[in-house]
Amino acid sequence: MTVKKGAPENSEGRLESELRSYKLLDELSIEYWRIDHEPADVMEVCQERAKALGTRICKNLFLCNRQENSFYLLCMPEDKQFKTSVVSKQLGVSRLHFAKQEYMEKFLGLSPGSVSIMGLINDTEGKVCLLMDEELKEQEFFACHPCINTSSLKFKTSELFQKLLPKLGRNPVFLQL
Repeated sequence: MTVKKGAPENSEGRLESELRSYKLLDELSIEYWRIDHEPADVMEVCQERAKALGTRICKNLFLCNRQENSFYLLCMPEDKQFKTSVVSKQLGVSRLHFAKQEYMEKFLGLSPGSVSIMGLINDTEGKVCLLMDEELKEQEFFACHPCINTSSLKFKTSELFQKLLPKLGRNPVFLQL
């Protein structure tokens, strides 16, 4: 795997949402590095890709409440365990669980294994609440998929909070996991 700076030179065979991810980062003058790879749909493979980028990658979970009318994208360090009760208690939401694939596709335009903060570009109505572990604020770099699990990106965490999230109109809810 070769780490490359910026968007791919050739857009052939790339998803529209992946290309929109690169376009948005470029428009915001966010410097980023990319690796292309085989599908990475489990954390062990994602961790290997992140090592190639020289950083940690986030674990991203798409969740909803019991009534399936409140949806959440949880970004947390890869090495932390997800405990429903901890997140539910901090949010004041009972029976938090993984959302169905149909909701992931409807609101984030993503398929399982590709869940990423970049999917928020597809949530134009703001239906998905962004949840982030406090620890992520301390990382120098943030790594994620660009709406597809065959590429991984790395950019400065400061630019995530100062440029990308404001552009997407997102104020994350920070949790202690």
